[in-house]
Amino acid sequence: MHSKKRLFIPFCLVAIFLFCTPFINQVNAYIGPGAGIAFFSSFLIFLVTFILALALFLFWPFRLLFGKIKKRKIKQRLMRTGPVKTRRAIIIGLDGMDPELTQEFMEKGLLPNFCKLMELGTFSPLKTTCPPISPVAWSSFSTGTNPARHGIYDFFTRETNNYLPKLSSVHIGKPRRSISLGKYRIPLGKSDIRFLRHGVSFWKLLGEAGIPSSIIRVPVTFPPEKFSGRLLSAMCVPDLKGTQGSFTYFTSENDHARAHTGGTCIPLKEDSPGRFSSYIPGPQNVFLKKFKETRLPFSLTLGGDGGPVLNIRGEKIRIRQGAYTNWVRLPFKLGFGKKVYGIGRFFPMSLDPEDMKLYLSPINIDPESPALPISSPYIYSIYLSRLIGPYATLGLAEDTWALNERVIDEDAFLKQCYLNHEEREQMFFHELGKIKKGVCCCVFDTTDRIQHMFWRYRDGESHPALRGLDPNSHAWVLEDLYKRMDSMIGKVLDMLDYNTLLMVISDHGFKSFQRGVNLNTWLFKNGYLALKEGATGKEDWLQAVDWSKTKAYTLGLSGIFLNIKGRESQGIVSPGKETQKLKEELIQKLTGLKDMDRRENAITTVYDSASVHHGPYSQDGPELIIGYSPGYRASWEAATGMVTDSVCSDNIKSWSGDHCIDPEHVPGVFFSSRPPDKMDPKLIDIAPTLLWEFGLKIPPNMEGRPLFD
Repeated sequence: MHSKKRLFIPFCLVAIFLFCTPFINQVNAYIGPGAGIAFFSSFLIFLVTFILALALFLFWPFRLLFGKIKKRKIKQRLMRTGPVKTRRAIIIGLDGMDPELTQEFMEKGLLPNFCKLMELGTFSPLKTTCPPISPVAWSSFSTGTNPARHGIYDFFTRETNNYLPKLSSVHIGKPRRSISLGKYRIPLGKSDIRFLRHGVSFWKLLGEAGIPSSIIRVPVTFPPEKFSGRLLSAMCVPDLKGTQGSFTYFTSENDHARAHTGGTCIPLKEDSPGRFSSYIPGPQNVFLKKFKETRLPFSLTLGGDGGPVLNIRGEKIRIRQGAYTNWVRLPFKLGFGKKVYGIGRFFPMSLDPEDMKLYLSPINIDPESPALPISSPYIYSIYLSRLIGPYATLGLAEDTWALNERVIDEDAFLKQCYLNHEEREQMFFHELGKIKKGVCCCVFDTTDRIQHMFWRYRDGESHPALRGLDPNSHAWVLEDLYKRMDSMIGKVLDMLDYNTLLMVISDHGFKSFQRGVNLNTWLFKNGYLALKEGATGKEDWLQAVDWSKTKAYTLGLSGIFLNIKGRESQGIVSPGKETQKLKEELIQKLTGLKDMDRRENAITTVYDSASVHHGPYSQDGPELIIGYSPGYRASWEAATGMVTDSVCSDNIKSWSGDHCIDPEHVPGVFFSSRPPDKMDPKLIDIAPTLLWEFGLKIPPNMEGRPLFD
């Protein structure tokens, strides 16, 4: 404000002088000898004033910039509390890496580089979160807080006004305003995309202190937050269709009407011998008042000298049975000259004219032309695509549902996982080579996805998902997985120096998932949940529930919600004493719940969320968190709000290992190149440890503590 006043006054004086000069000349017909000197002096003063005012005006942006830099440096000094102990920190996240399995393979001599890292510093279990679910755990990793402070309890939660599911960490909505033009709707402004996780990430705090970070594919980072560094988003980044991953399966068989969880089956039409045609389903056309699916036609020709060829809008892609294509760019027309771009990989399973089978991965957002922001700064994803080529952007890029539905087989799934992993390694080592000071953090999902889908081979014939199959066909997969990770760690160890701290962590461990538990069924059979008249209970997303008679329900993987008055739209349980009494009653009855078929405990512990979590967002999660026993987990039907006939049932899906159980059974791993001073490391300790290492204050809301004194 003062600088504007300083500019305004000289400009006014100059204007008055220029305006009054003609009148002065008319009045003063006679000018004495000294008047010329007086006039020249006055003119010189005004000229100098004008030049100074102009200079002030021209240099004002620079003064503003220098002022901001000065304020930033003052803020950075205030953020520091001690000396910098580490020049560079490398954090490698191996999602789901299990400490027991790691110990076993180390003792067998299969992981020499992990052994070397342990000898340099340490190896121990790392206490995970309650519940030990990936979005919860990685949010605590980022913020150093418990779920009641960052608000994430599961992949999704319920809308309290209608009980329908919604993603926990992000809201993606249409632009708030639009104009109509015939059958079209023209959006005004951008889509309504909001990040729902609370708390401040350690990389944002480091950036404010002038310490650079490269954050690559850490879960729960969509939409990307703006900060002084580089970030590529991960978990919850949707595919181009707006889902969390929808594959497409093309076939010439008559089973194209069969429904697939997580994907769509579309017929391949034979136009002539050796030539087939179909279409790729794309995103909804948001420019139409009545949204309509966009479609991208293509043809498949089997003949020719070079072998089978896909033709997509004039681009010819050669394909080979049993091999993935490179990423193929897929343009979808929206009208008004607008196109939106995605990328996908094709995998021909059979090119027999009588039995054509073609798989297309979920259509990822094209990182070179992103339809939604997937990095910070925005151009970072584009930069990476120019550097290494197209790459997977979907939050859950490994297509577990395609394997669950037996659309692809185990070998095809493994190939997909390692193709994605190779891309991630290229990004990571590129950033690692650039960062000489600051933090380089990268999370690799491969360990999590492969263990989910191949744990049954560790159990052998005892696992329901392997009955009647060869238990030895892929018994080598987990061992090979850990050896591959060990090889990557070896490359990193070669790049270490005295001023670099390396930490290798996982958000949780793993256990077998042989039996599913449907607590909605238990609640129904014990009078805590009621169904509408005529409902079967098989309806998804709690649509069969009679809320006027329901006290408790489950949705998702973490626990039980109470139908509380004043919070849920049709709540019947009064807050306070009635709520507390109901919680105590359910804890008593569900702790040690028996699987009557196996005569063993399905549940180890039932946690009162209010007792284990403290913070402003405790109402966002379930009242009770269920600690399942190893071998058990919430059933697939319970997760989607269904009521089935049996409380416990066999899990026969390829997804055969899990970690959504009692957190005491699934700690993560902690490796460090430096021995820690704290002997019981926790996942929430990583964020404050990094701030401490760079000499910064630890915010009072962070519950973790530095591991190195």
